[in-house]
This record gives sequence, C-alpha cells and structure tokens, in this order.
Amino acid sequence: MILEEVYEIIKQRIKEKPEGSYVAKLTTDDKKTAINKICEKIGEESTELILAAKDDKKDEIIYEAADLIFHTMVLLAYKNIEFEELLKEFERRKK
Repeated sequence: MILEEVYEIIKQRIKEKPEGSYVAKLTTDDKKTAINKICEKIGEESTELILAAKDDKKDEIIYEAADLIFHTMVLLAYKNIEFEELLKEFERRKK
C-alpha cells in the first residue's frame, strides 16, 4: 500500500535527516520547535483543504487532502506511532 511506503520513508528521513529532505527540515529542531512546525503545517493544510472543498475544486481538494495526510503522517512518525496502530484504530471503529 502506497501510504505504508510513504510512512516508512518519512520514518527513515526523520531518523537519518538527509540533506535537502523536507521531512528532515520539519523535524531537525528541538522537539518543541519541531512539533510546532509540524502542527502549523497540519493547520495550514487543513485550512487549504476546507477552502478547496468550499470552492468545489476537485483537483485542489485531492492535492490538499494529500498534503494534510502527509503532514499528519509526519506527526505520527515523529511521535513514534506506527502506521499499524492507526490502521488498528480504523478497524476498531469499523465495528
């Protein structure tokens, strides 16, 4: 599944912090600053998704939803939450 692949790449970039990596840039500072940066991006992408939805722009909705999901995955990985834990929560809610 592509989301799991992306998640593994995010985890790797948080750990290895390769030069030029956007994920590394978000997560290199001290923990408080890194969390603030990540949360600001989540807030920004949430707002952009809402605006795209209100404007009924399908392409923008898809683009902004992908950005929001990506930054949420960065937060989860930074907080050492495994992707499987998220999937288990969806399974639990399905019942």
